[in-house]
Amino acid sequence: MKYTVSMEIALPRERVAQLLADPAHLPKWLRGLVLHEPLSGIHGHLGTRSRVVFQMGQQQMECTETITRREPLDLHGIRSEDVVRFEREIVGKGMWSAARDRLTETGPDTTLWASENEYRFSGLLMRLVGLLMPGTFRKQSLQHMQDFKAFAEHGKDVREP
Repeated sequence: MKYTVSMEIALPRERVAQLLADPAHLPKWLRGLVLHEPLSGIHGHLGTRSRVVFQMGQQQMECTETITRREPLDLHGIRSEDVVRFEREIVGKGMWSAARDRLTETGPDTTLWASENEYRFSGLLMRLVGLLMPGTFRKQSLQHMQDFKAFAEHGKDVREP
């Protein structure tokens, strides 16, 4: 299963990239995040493997995330013609996914965040979930983007009522 979602954020691209890359901000916009800890490498840097745990209702999901691309490496002084890219692979029970995020400058104070997502499922139950509920994955990706936008633009924290 593959899909792309995108959203415009009313902040300069460099600021958006820095907020996305900062591990201290993850719990503020990544709904359901319980834990995100590096197993090897430096958080958010190329090649880093992290243990990630999400709580979704009564279910807890644990997976391993690997950063497969981060361009540019230094998120300060990004040239206007450059495209910022973050890519990661996530492996969990019965599932593999890849997310390829691109940040492009659409104006001096606006950024387009496009996220291309791919999922592969193994095991009967996960394959059924992928077949019967593909819209759920897209909807969740959009929710994460909306939560990030609210955090970045207005300081809204998903943990607060």
